[in-house]
Amino acid sequence: MTTPRIRAEKRKDRIITKNGKDVTNEYEKGAQEVLKIAKMVNCKEAILKSKSPSCGSGKIYDGTFSDKLIDGDGILAALLKKNNIKVLTEDEI
Repeated sequence: MTTPRIRAEKRKDRIITKNGKDVTNEYEKGAQEVLKIAKMVNCKEAILKSKSPSCGSGKIYDGTFSDKLIDGDGILAALLKKNNIKVLTEDEI
């Protein structure tokens, strides 16, 4: 995916851009690649960007692009937690 890119938010189990494109597969592929690297270097903790559909931990945007937060984790944060890697956001350090 390009950087910068169109804003995306998690809507149920999908990642959707502000213009309506489903980018779930790209985000899932990226999360799997990060997990692979984390395991190679025996990562125990990760500091990720809060509120994002990938990295958000504990709170993410609700998928309406209205800046409303809901309880939940982004795709990468959830995957790391599932693999016993502690996830912190920049707000927690």
